[in-house]
Amino acid sequence: MSIISQDVSLAPAPNEVPVARRARTSINRRGFRRFAIALVLPFGLLLAWWIASNQGWLPEQILPSPAYVYSTALEMIASGEIFYHAGVSLRRVVVGFLFGALAGLKLGMAMGLSRRVDDYVRPLFLAFAQIPTLGWIPLLMLIFGIGETLKIIVIAKGALVPMTINTAAGIRGVPESFVEVGHALRFSRLQTLRLIVLPGAAPSIFTGIRYGLTHSWTALVGVELLASSEGLGYLLVWGRQMFWLDVVIVAMIAVGVIGFLMDKGLDVSEVYVQRWNDREGE
Repeated sequence: MSIISQDVSLAPAPNEVPVARRARTSINRRGFRRFAIALVLPFGLLLAWWIASNQGWLPEQILPSPAYVYSTALEMIASGEIFYHAGVSLRRVVVGFLFGALAGLKLGMAMGLSRRVDDYVRPLFLAFAQIPTLGWIPLLMLIFGIGETLKIIVIAKGALVPMTINTAAGIRGVPESFVEVGHALRFSRLQTLRLIVLPGAAPSIFTGIRYGLTHSWTALVGVELLASSEGLGYLLVWGRQMFWLDVVIVAMIAVGVIGFLMDKGLDVSEVYVQRWNDREGE
């Protein structure tokens, strides 16, 4: 009898399953609704573009039709041209972003952990940050030429500033009581940094990573517009020079889609890391 009663007590209540199912259904509906709302503006712009092209409000040389751009996109995909230029741009942004993000992480940690370092470095760093990334290109061209080194440095600078600022702010924002708990547990300085400070600053650090990657991507396109013979930025310039606006639009779409996917990838990574930190804390 005790086993039977135990089984009955552990069985879910009759209303629990329908409630859980309704909750999942409600979440799925909200997700679908948000996805549908997000498509309204793109489809609205596509419809306006089609109407403007169909009515001839602008010459076809300035505003090619969506069907013509779609045909050009298929040709560039079939030939592999768009993948080649996108691959070149992605390789550059990955290398430059890694250099800039790592440098920004170390500098931000030094500024956040040491008030003296912050007092010495912050004024000059903020002055450095006020100069737009593309504003450094003329000077860097004179020093490094127009090769790959120039592009990597410009991309790294785009990631350095937001990564440094957000890392320093995140570390300074960790409550002092958390650090005191580490002292009470006799943590070493390295253990305190690894187990308390960095997890507490993780949201701000991820914000720096996202902004840094966005700035690196825009800086990449900018430097490729000015000094490159391959990449998506070069494709934009080449299409404009040849007055092939369909190629320009395809390259713009590729830039936007890749940037969007990178941001979403970081969003998923942040959610995963935060869950991992929560489980570790338990």
